[in-house]
Formats: sequence, C-alpha cells, structure tokens
Amino acid sequence: MATIFSRIAAGEIPSYRVAADENYYAFLDINPVQPGHTLVIPRREVDNIFDLSEEEYAGLQRFAYKVAKAIETAIPCRKVGVAVVGLEVPHAHIHLIPINDESDMDFKKKASVSAGQMEKLAADIAKHFKL
Repeated sequence: MATIFSRIAAGEIPSYRVAADENYYAFLDINPVQPGHTLVIPRREVDNIFDLSEEEYAGLQRFAYKVAKAIETAIPCRKVGVAVVGLEVPHAHIHLIPINDESDMDFKKKASVSAGQMEKLAADIAKHFKL
C-alpha cells in the first residue's frame, strides 16, 4: 500500500506543491513548525533515507538544495534549517524550514497558517524554484 507521501506525489491527495520533477517532489507541510516549512521526498517509496541508492540520495539533496534556495528567496529568513527526522510517515523526507532562530526548528510547536497563506507561500516558493 502506498504511503500518504506517495499518494500526494501521484496527485491522488491534494498538496501545496512547490516543486517537482520525475524523481522528486516538494510540498508544504500541512502541520508546519514555521510558515514555508517544506517537505522534499523521493518519488520512489523508501522508509529510510539511507536506503536510497547513492545516486538517488545525491539527487534528493541536489533537489532539496534548489528548493531551499527558492525558500530563501521567497521567505525572509536568516537560514533554511534542514532536518531528517520523519518517523511518522514511512517515506524518506527532508524538512526545509525557514528560520531566524534555533527555536524555530522546534517540532513540538506548530504554526497557524491559513489555507490562503499556504497557497500564497507555495506559489511564491514555486515561482523562485529553478530546476
């Protein structure tokens, strides 16, 4: 059975997509710790990021780099924080979070972001994404 992330990447479940190619997909986290919190996934379903082949892993990191650059341009922040912590969904993913302070990476806190704000954030990041 496909994970929720595979279903999102396949278009079966709606998402706030910010970038995609044939191998990777990036979308806003629906429970963000900060506005603009983005998840980057490989389209191939694998639970542990280190179970990807070296080529897939390197490709995922290159794709995440481009997404992070788009986030930096679209959202005022000091840095884009990076984390791989996903135990809640058995599909490898990278968290990219615009931060101004280390406390902005607290996964126990959630930001309140409306659907309209999510749409605007996704569009702004997508506008700055370059393959």
